[in-house]
Amino acid sequence: MLQYALKVLLTAVVIVAISAIARRSSFWAALLASLPLTSLLAFIWLYLETGDRARVAALSSGVFWLVLPSLPLFLLLPALLRAGWNFWLALLAAAALAVASYGLMLWLLGKLGVQL
Repeated sequence: MLQYALKVLLTAVVIVAISAIARRSSFWAALLASLPLTSLLAFIWLYLETGDRARVAALSSGVFWLVLPSLPLFLLLPALLRAGWNFWLALLAAAALAVASYGLMLWLLGKLGVQL
């Protein structure tokens, strides 16, 4: 139970830190947010819990393939906001594009025989 509490606390600290830093510098907040901290923590927790390198490798490969369809969100959201869209509507549209991109990526990976 202590391990789960530590995981939640560490994750919360990272998210709160990014939010606080963003108020002062969007560059430093973006840099921190762009680091694969979540993935690195997940790799560490998975390895500590299972000791299974193959599972960590599979998780790492899955993260690689599934990061790609999230990227259009980071292009569309600022474009819509700069075009004057309401924040919530722009976020919804960008998230919808991300969901569609995930669907397309999963379909494409299936066609290519890539197992996640």
